[in-house]
Amino acid sequence: MDFEHELEKLARQEETLIFPAFDEDLAWQLGEALRVRARAAGQAVTIVIRRGEDIVFLHAMPGTTPANADWARRKHNVVTLMQRSSYAVSLECRRDGKGLDEKMGLPLRDYAWHGGCFPIRVAAAGMIGTVTVSGLPQRADHELVVAGLAQLLGHDEAALALD
Repeated sequence: MDFEHELEKLARQEETLIFPAFDEDLAWQLGEALRVRARAAGQAVTIVIRRGEDIVFLHAMPGTTPANADWARRKHNVVTLMQRSSYAVSLECRRDGKGLDEKMGLPLRDYAWHGGCFPIRVAAAGMIGTVTVSGLPQRADHELVVAGLAQLLGHDEAALALD
């Protein structure tokens, strides 16, 4: 894998997928868009959207388990701390050959450096929350989130997709 190329694409996604404002209605629209996409693809995922630490959308599809919600919590912790998508953090850790447990002494029980959580940013406000999907391989979790954000924000999904 070309880590640098993939990390450049991830940085572009994070720079592009910014809301002008974000509230509970948008959280519902985003969560529903992700649920519809996953269902249409025959995927079972847990979707968690947070504003700060408040959960503003939660849906566990049939076929998921409480472990998926725990993965979502742990991915959220990574994004909240690093202010980057959990997939970007995962790629950096893989590239460097060290996880966050080694790099920063973070307990694996509370920090999962695996893809599927993305920062929710608002123009002029910065990061105000996260959107997390858990249940697929980490790159697929990430891609689902990005596709849903691109759709809701009116961006070209193909232009933001990973290679």
